[in-house]
Amino acid sequence: MTAEKMRAAGLRLATALVLLSAAACRTRAEVIDDVLGSLSRGVSFLERQHDHINLDGAVGFVMLQAELKEAVRTWPHTDPVSWAQRTTTVALLKRLDLSLDKAVAALKQNDPKYYREFEPLLTWKFWLIPQGWHSTDPSLVYPSTITTECYDEQLSDKCLTLLLGTWKMNGTPCIVTKPCRDTMTRFGCPHYSLSHQLLYFMIGRMRGCNNLLKGDMRASRVNMTEQNYQEIFCSNMMKANQDIVRDGLTEQTADIFIENILICGLSGFSDFHKADWLQHILRMQDLEVGCFGRDQSIISQIIGDELLEQLQPHRRVKRREKILTGHWF
Repeated sequence: MTAEKMRAAGLRLATALVLLSAAACRTRAEVIDDVLGSLSRGVSFLERQHDHINLDGAVGFVMLQAELKEAVRTWPHTDPVSWAQRTTTVALLKRLDLSLDKAVAALKQNDPKYYREFEPLLTWKFWLIPQGWHSTDPSLVYPSTITTECYDEQLSDKCLTLLLGTWKMNGTPCIVTKPCRDTMTRFGCPHYSLSHQLLYFMIGRMRGCNNLLKGDMRASRVNMTEQNYQEIFCSNMMKANQDIVRDGLTEQTADIFIENILICGLSGFSDFHKADWLQHILRMQDLEVGCFGRDQSIISQIIGDELLEQLQPHRRVKRREKILTGHWF
């Protein structure tokens, strides 16, 4: 996907749901109420902005959709409070379903080529929710990392379309070229390069590709499995997140912090589900707009600079002025 992959509000929303099991200092019911309230505000954002959400943002909301459906399916019928929360979740899911249908339809019309290439990611059934859990391993942390990103955005997009089979009409899926394999298995990559490497293996697994490493003749990698790579990547992403928390979470580091939690959580690494990390995420939400994080450069990537300007609390534009200037939302 693009460099903005997973920087959209929906991914932050999806992250929060995965962390429900992390309630430690407060009751589980209280934490679930907080999360459901946060998710509701996020879905309200989608309801207002469905015509303007880009593909990356839509994928995030689809991940949330998959997680909500799994939560509803497996929700324990333990007490009236819990069941009432399930009812709230069902209602939230219905709102999300309707708004996502509109957002995906707008994407198909506004950017048909990009939509076609990544259409499989826009269905909730694609995203498999973990049924088992494991933990990261500190011994797998790289002794040092490359100081700059080590992936090419265009190559990354191409590698994903080769996995998905969308590189051409009726294309064969699960194709792995040497440049893709070398890039996606390179050790020492930082930040978004690292998360894209993990995403590549995640998408391959969910697409049903079983031979991503076929043809790798490197002697040092002969016994490596796809799960080994995911363990290495998430162990390094855990270290990155711990460093971010140690140094103090900022607007510049919040995005990769949340992205790491989301995709390693979806890969089944339960130690990313920390109660204090959940609270960090919930505090990032703009209670008025519904987005997570106040970094305007990131929000503008989701909805555009002009719409972002209209959303500023002290720069409200009257409905008549929106119409006269050609703005619509």
